[in-house]
Amino acid sequence: MEEPSQQKEYLVAISSQAEKLRFLIDSLVKLSRLENGILVLSPSEGEIAPLLEEVCTQLRPKAEASGLELNLVSPEGNLRAVFDMKWTAEALHNLVDNAIKYTPSGSVTVSARAYELFIRIDVKDTGIGIPEEEQAQVFSRFYRAGEHSSDTPGVGLGLFLARKILSLEGGYIRLSSKPGQGSVFSMFLPATKTPQRP
Repeated sequence: MEEPSQQKEYLVAISSQAEKLRFLIDSLVKLSRLENGILVLSPSEGEIAPLLEEVCTQLRPKAEASGLELNLVSPEGNLRAVFDMKWTAEALHNLVDNAIKYTPSGSVTVSARAYELFIRIDVKDTGIGIPEEEQAQVFSRFYRAGEHSSDTPGVGLGLFLARKILSLEGGYIRLSSKPGQGSVFSMFLPATKTPQRP
């Protein structure tokens, strides 16, 4: 008969695998619904600050549990863009969650700034970085970058889903990274058009 400690280990392992499977299924369902037009995004004009605050509030406990600082740099001025709050929060959540997973120590910083046509949201980390030859692939379905990916939880759909969401909103994502120097994932959302004066 197995020892209680062994039984507990098995239960923890089974629970962990079940959670990964649930996450995979949820991600695949969301992606399938978006790609097949079952779920339609409804972009509208809104403030950026509440979006950033919501995602950082959700993920700060996870960052702290990993010994990381999750910093939110409050945007200057009342930045507004055209986006779907629910789905853009999903995309930003995926970027921040990824940054936490691949940052062994240091910090993750979320900030935003305005350009003429877009609002840019940056997720900057002090993590392991991504080699240039892998950067074009990180947004591919099921792709997991780096030699540390086998030790890091995830299914390789977060960045693919984030890019899909941004694309459906008329935006896009860019990556800047160097191995050992961290990464910056930048989301670009269409800025609110200022009414022309007569």
